[in-house]
Amino acid sequence: MHHPRRIAYFCMEVGYQASMPTYTGGLGILAGDTLRSAADLHLPVVAVTLLHRKGYFRQVLDAWGGQSEEPERWAVSDFLKETSARATVTIEGRTVHLRAWQFDVKGHGGFHVPVYFLDSALDENAEADRTLTDHLYGGDTRYRLCQEIILGVGGVRILRALGWRTLERYHMNEGHAALLAAELLDERLRAENRHDPSPNDLEAVRKQCIFTTHTPVPAGHDEFPPEQAATIIEPRLCHVLGRIGCLDGSLNMTHLALKLSSYVNAVSRRHGEVSRKMFAGQHVDSITNGVHARTWVSPRIAELFDRYLPLWREETFTLRQAMRIPNHELWGAHVHAKILLLDYVNRTTGLVLDPQVFTIGFARRMAAYKRADLFLDDVARLKQIHGVTGGIQIIYAGKAHPRDTGAKEILRHVFRAREALLPDVKLAFLTNYDMHVASRLVSGVDLWLNTPEPPMEASGTSGMKAAMNGVPSLSVLDGWWVEGCIENVTGWAIGRDGDGRDAVDRGATAEMIYDKLEHVILPMYYHDRDRFIDIMRHAIAVNGSYFSTQRMVHQYATRAYFR
Repeated sequence: MHHPRRIAYFCMEVGYQASMPTYTGGLGILAGDTLRSAADLHLPVVAVTLLHRKGYFRQVLDAWGGQSEEPERWAVSDFLKETSARATVTIEGRTVHLRAWQFDVKGHGGFHVPVYFLDSALDENAEADRTLTDHLYGGDTRYRLCQEIILGVGGVRILRALGWRTLERYHMNEGHAALLAAELLDERLRAENRHDPSPNDLEAVRKQCIFTTHTPVPAGHDEFPPEQAATIIEPRLCHVLGRIGCLDGSLNMTHLALKLSSYVNAVSRRHGEVSRKMFAGQHVDSITNGVHARTWVSPRIAELFDRYLPLWREETFTLRQAMRIPNHELWGAHVHAKILLLDYVNRTTGLVLDPQVFTIGFARRMAAYKRADLFLDDVARLKQIHGVTGGIQIIYAGKAHPRDTGAKEILRHVFRAREALLPDVKLAFLTNYDMHVASRLVSGVDLWLNTPEPPMEASGTSGMKAAMNGVPSLSVLDGWWVEGCIENVTGWAIGRDGDGRDAVDRGATAEMIYDKLEHVILPMYYHDRDRFIDIMRHAIAVNGSYFSTQRMVHQYATRAYFR
């Protein structure tokens, strides 16, 4: 018998473990962490996503950093259980049949959140339609719109087929799921054999819908020409979209979600400020992202927490007492994680990185605004810093989108810099950045570096994972770091004016990084280790205790789910 559920959580990707490649990065991993905390807190949530039989892609890099892509194949039935539920959507006039595979996210107390992965690989479908759920963010705009029909429209219909009748709220985690709101609207109309929505219909759907926007980058907001939408989406739903003004100029999924949601939020305070300017006249709250503590804390750090902060698994705020952990024990746990990371790096890259050397980590999707290669602009300066401070070594990871030529050039720049830094500074690049690699990195490096071009960082969560492990950040003041940075206490800022505007200029930003490394961070690491460890403890106590999905999900519950 079903446990009653009141909240439906929709996301294009959900990352739960590396062996299930149903995510690309931040958005999907955030979704997985969110559902873990929902299960920990016994929240009545059910989730919907797509199956992605071939994942995002497997990254193959040549000796010069040239990236090619291969399908990421995995055995679906080894992880998921097929349900008997079936639903259909109409795409380009054809009926596309869908099934759902179930995965249960289990919480700390045994409560579980069911996640349903939608799959079109059924014999009843035309051959091309069987692959519509295969590739995460693959194909062209037609493929993307087909996937968003399956997620939004098909997701609502599969929940009905599964028997979830008590649902009160539908949370769209990014605009990919926006068509669910249009389906809820048309569902009301179909029940009364009507075609045109009334103001009461619109208000009723708004009360049901919650929308979280994740990006201030225009490319992150999906838009489709109205002619394409009319060709692909079923006529009845197109009529509804037209009647509410969502086919004027383009079908913009963000605008659709905004129009039909009663609660809208950004994912950090700074992102909220930016979003309110982007969406003039729209009330946009902010709930800053977090990470799931038990998932991202390294085993040796977890042992320390168990000893000194025994309630941390149930109550993440307990991490604020991390200052009671003795310096030598925290340092020993960190060194253990660092040795594990460097052993992994050395095995997979053939390099020989030294645990005694200060290690900088940078791992993100290779999008232009994230400026992954900015740190490497002045190779001579990095060599000079290495020579006068005690030494540095660098670990990079990240994928470029298959069609993003600019991002692929960033990868090549990183590889050119890697060669130019030798033999003085060693730079390792880890291919196929995933949750497995990330968990090693965020616990094993000595410093987490982040250099986005402000104000394009919505939030960022990698630095939060590092903080949970006592690894401080050196970051541009954007996204979550505006809230998390206390200079020389939790880490260090790149920039001086408090809002990151002076960190837009690439050359100036690089110089700030080099200067802070040479004159502040490295002298402290090599010559005042207790002071450095004190910053590590503050990273846990101040940032680790706050930037958790436990706090975040509490805020969603009180502000949006049960309002």
